[in-house]
Amino acid sequence: MVDVIRHIIVRGKVQGVGYRAWLAGEAEARGLAGWARNRRDGTVEALLFGSDEAVAALITKCQHGPGMARVSGIDNQPVTEDMLKLRTAGETFSVLPTI
Repeated sequence: MVDVIRHIIVRGKVQGVGYRAWLAGEAEARGLAGWARNRRDGTVEALLFGSDEAVAALITKCQHGPGMARVSGIDNQPVTEDMLKLRTAGETFSVLPTI
């Protein structure tokens, strides 16, 4: 099992529908670390760290998100571990403030 880190940006109707909290719950259920936050441009940005299989499965599930979300696309790219430092100390997966 190989660990990967992926940086995703989710576009569509993804703010005001509980997307970040949903994403955090889904990540924690899969044993993933990382963070999620809203961006002022209306997207949700997230960093996912864990097994390749679990990260890939969550990214696939992110294409639908919670019930009220309407995802129009996901940008997905690898990144370095430095971005994990944005997590809140002591948390495995953090919901961060909007940037």
